[in-house]
Amino acid sequence: MSNHERNKKMLLELLKRPENSRCADCGAPDPDWASYKLGVFVCLNCSGIHRSLSSRVKSIKLDFWEDELVEFMKSNNNASARALYEKAVPAYYYRPQEGDCPVLREQWIRAKYERTEFNGETKYPPISYTTGFYEGMLWKKGKENTQFLKRKFVLSEREFTLTYYNRENESKGPKAVIPIKDLNATFQPEKMGHPHGLQLTYQDTDHTRNLYVYHESAEEIVTWYNAIRAARYAYLKTAYPTGSDEELIPKITRNYLKEGYMEKTGPSQKEAFKKRWFILDSQNRKLFYFKGPLDAEELGVIFIGTESKGYSVKEWVPQHARGNKWKCGVMVETPERKFVFMCEQDREQREWLEALRQVLSRPMSPQDYTAEANVKYKR
Repeated sequence: MSNHERNKKMLLELLKRPENSRCADCGAPDPDWASYKLGVFVCLNCSGIHRSLSSRVKSIKLDFWEDELVEFMKSNNNASARALYEKAVPAYYYRPQEGDCPVLREQWIRAKYERTEFNGETKYPPISYTTGFYEGMLWKKGKENTQFLKRKFVLSEREFTLTYYNRENESKGPKAVIPIKDLNATFQPEKMGHPHGLQLTYQDTDHTRNLYVYHESAEEIVTWYNAIRAARYAYLKTAYPTGSDEELIPKITRNYLKEGYMEKTGPSQKEAFKKRWFILDSQNRKLFYFKGPLDAEELGVIFIGTESKGYSVKEWVPQHARGNKWKCGVMVETPERKFVFMCEQDREQREWLEALRQVLSRPMSPQDYTAEANVKYKR
């Protein structure tokens, strides 16, 4: 057996060990690349980021591995690297998963290995997301137009608020003071058409309000994201004093379960269908619909309860519909009304049905009953 084949076999054996079976950075299964500078096994996506850091990566299966590099990999593993580079990751700091947007994965890798933010050593000045107060300029989309303008944002963990100003002159006071209580942040690069696009969502009187912001710097926008998560975590610790990190961390921020266009008709199912952008917020059990994907406020919201409470979802073919271009139907039934939507393709129909059924199958919490009552009250 040649050195090449022998070394490849040894590396593949190392990958079978539990500590190396997932990417050291995003957790993707079956990593087949490695950094022979750090001694970690990573997936293809994360390997590209490591390469940009001059982290010296090779493919396990495609590249030639010298004997000394294989010995180095044998003396290291993903678990030991995690113990060194992730020694002091704050509970609220977001750890990217497989499939997360590139900016989150890149900044996580840079924070770990390049800036060594989590090795437990004291930093001075403190890292921005650890201070409980953060301010700076973000590009924000206008409510009524598509233009992005620079606006000053101020995050205060002490006051549990995110404030933004319409102009740099603060004498006129803030444009909005957003309670941390209702704030969610999620990266939306594809929807916003910017690699650092961040959607901020909060409750504004009887509407859900969306702000779309970005920053030119990848590090800065991820710092904003984790500063918001830090403030949210502090709020949740006061709101749920007996809650464990295991319970609270999933509540800090959330990605939406499903988004996309569907056609929607009216209550009698005879009205003309109109194309709408839908967002399913599974944590809050709400299906929002908007005229377009970057709208500031929703046109309507549907609460998704459980089957035992009179909610259901199924495939549907409307009988007397008009104006619908799409043919793959979904019906959502609530105790008050039946909603009919049309999807463009079978795949979209299946994905919406699966996502909605996932929410239906989850038991309702006391907070869900309050949310249900609020949605009914709005109607």
